[in-house]
Amino acid sequence: MTDSPTARRAPTLDDVARQAGVSLATASRVLNGSTRRVADAYRDKVAAAAESLGYSANLSAQATARGTSAVVSLVVADIADPYFGQIAAGVAREASAAGLHVTIAVAGRDAEREADVVRMLRGQRPHTVILATSRAGDRLPPELRREVDAVIDAGGRVVALGADVAPATALPIANGEGAAALARALARRGYARAILLGAAAGIRTSDDRLDGFRRGFEAAGGEIVGVRRGAFTRDAGEEQMRAALRDGVAAGSLVFGVSDVVAIGAMAAVRAANRTIGADIAVAGFDDIPTARDVTPGLSTVRLPLEEIGARALRLALDDPSESAGPLREPEVVLRASTPERA
Repeated sequence: MTDSPTARRAPTLDDVARQAGVSLATASRVLNGSTRRVADAYRDKVAAAAESLGYSANLSAQATARGTSAVVSLVVADIADPYFGQIAAGVAREASAAGLHVTIAVAGRDAEREADVVRMLRGQRPHTVILATSRAGDRLPPELRREVDAVIDAGGRVVALGADVAPATALPIANGEGAAALARALARRGYARAILLGAAAGIRTSDDRLDGFRRGFEAAGGEIVGVRRGAFTRDAGEEQMRAALRDGVAAGSLVFGVSDVVAIGAMAAVRAANRTIGADIAVAGFDDIPTARDVTPGLSTVRLPLEEIGARALRLALDDPSESAGPLREPEVVLRASTPERA
């Protein structure tokens, strides 16, 4: 017995229209995103036929009909970093409430790669692109700006975390302010010497946090005795701390990692050198990822409302009127056992 044609191939829109007893144009309006109104009776017939045949709507056709697809594209630097995971959770929650779907693309911290990613995403006609990467410099690089312009010209929205990101809508993050507040709090705990562990020079998020910490610590009478740079990773933090320990780290010193994952790497190096975290070498980070609460001793840090940041980025793209209600919650300094009071 020979299988029917529809059993040997994926069902088409024509198959759905035929089974529903409607025109091809009506089936297309129901399933491919047309804004033209279709009577409920016909809509129900088309939906039932599509379900029974296992028909999957043509997303490209939907995007053509609507101008954009029902997709939010989140671009991150590192999918393994919990910082971006929490932002993604906020975006996903808000997208679900708005009937949108989320895709995630990884661009590293390379401007050319980020531009390539956005260029690829343009072909999907996303409703919104959210740029959550930590890029170098104060503004969008020219190649990325061209791609952002193209998304906007095609009817999409672009929101970027950080300042000075025109033509994208900016959602500023208080990195410098949070780091300065942490530095002042640690100076009040009696710390007078600090070593800073950051990402490569020019990475905006890292530079803002390092500059903020320096500003707050020195204003409180503290001294920055070293700055080491690598990447926003645990392994980079461990490597930088090992190098600092080889050069000599005085008892009572404070180490500030530009992110919690960097600080956790530094803690591993301190332990490996048979030094004590806290009483001997204090360590602090930034972000308050869940792991910061679970390591021993607990890591002092700055808590950013990361899920709120992700949700708000999408609300900005949706022109949600609630966004006029006020700024994001301020960063919160969280002091734990990794930075005990000094006598």
